[in-house]
Amino acid sequence: MGLRTAKVEDYKQISLLLTQLDYPDTEHFLKEKIEILLTEPNEELLVFEEDKNIIAFISVHFMPQLAVKGDFARISYFAVDKNIRSRGIGRKLEEYCNDLALKRNCDRVEVHCHSRRTDAHRFYIRQGFTEAPKYFVKMLPQSE
Repeated sequence: MGLRTAKVEDYKQISLLLTQLDYPDTEHFLKEKIEILLTEPNEELLVFEEDKNIIAFISVHFMPQLAVKGDFARISYFAVDKNIRSRGIGRKLEEYCNDLALKRNCDRVEVHCHSRRTDAHRFYIRQGFTEAPKYFVKMLPQSE
């Protein structure tokens, strides 16, 4: 089938791919998160399907900017099944997101990729990304 917009029913297969990225136990809340993402006009959640199985997905957020002319797109989650990597599926997803970003007046795409994901770093460099090293995060207390 190829590339398509995700559906809420895809949550179990997306959860399996997230587990491969070291995000276990997402299935119990992922359905609700997908429902939210699919209603947001500045979000795209795309899957790549083959033989009725989701073998890759990408989540992209489009962010209007105040101080610069172009907006930017941020890839927040991007996974290709570890058993079928290096077949060009990740490249297709990333290139499609570039096209979406250009259509939405973005002049850049950014991605945060954990330092332990060295294979992903090589992929992003091949795709033309450059490292922009400063990333700060503040964890907020969560209520139960």
